[in-house]
Amino acid sequence: MREDVSLTCINCPLGCEVTVHFLENGEMQVSGNSCPRGEIYAKKEVTAPERIVTSSVRVSGGERPVVSVKTKETIPKGKIFDVMEEIRKVHVAAPVRIGDVMISDVCGTGVDIVATANDLTA
Repeated sequence: MREDVSLTCINCPLGCEVTVHFLENGEMQVSGNSCPRGEIYAKKEVTAPERIVTSSVRVSGGERPVVSVKTKETIPKGKIFDVMEEIRKVHVAAPVRIGDVMISDVCGTGVDIVATANDLTA
């Protein structure tokens, strides 16, 4: 049987300190959460953690040298460094609009990297 895992829930500003208890039958029991989202987060965090990745890409011909980007959805935590490596390779030309896809299906995750800011000078 696995040892209990304690973590801080990041689903809302409360930041509940939750504990995942591993039962003998293989199920998990969560305590310390103030809402159902905390239980869902905790179970997922100990089995298949995911994250949103935020970064920036280089822009040519824009008002600024970079534009902010993020993954459109969560990706497996273990893919973060691979995703960042791909983001570092990107160099786009202005104009860039919020929601523009900078990288499709990054690292085979099925998730796109999208712009989170405008840079409309061209």
